[in-house]
Amino acid sequence: MDLQRPVPQPITPEAKPYWEGAREGKLMLPKCQACGKAFFYPRVMCPFCSSRDIAWIQASGRGTLYSFEIAHQILNKAFKVKPPVILAMVELEEGPRLMTNLVNVAPDPKAITCDMPVEVVFEKLTDEISLPMFQPAGGAR
Repeated sequence: MDLQRPVPQPITPEAKPYWEGAREGKLMLPKCQACGKAFFYPRVMCPFCSSRDIAWIQASGRGTLYSFEIAHQILNKAFKVKPPVILAMVELEEGPRLMTNLVNVAPDPKAITCDMPVEVVFEKLTDEISLPMFQPAGGAR
């Protein structure tokens, strides 16, 4: 199998629900039961109130494009994705921001705007690992 990206090696137990959800096509987020805030990246303690009472929720998969960059050169040889690639920071409806790729849109600054609505799609790398990526809401543009 010739993979286009390196396969993440999830090893921390606190991130297990995230990777299991992604494998099933669900975007899972940790949420503090004490203060009610969702956050990302997964960790054992709430970054807002330091509570250890953490549960997992299925995110809506919707958000807005917070920031982006169109990369015309891939410097890491482990990535075989052909440039240009759109690197994106997405702000989820639930609050957290996450780094990802924007897909199914032309890599053209005229086609991409900050604050545009986006939705999650998953790229299956292996039977165990799928990566959440985002596309313009409503599908390919």
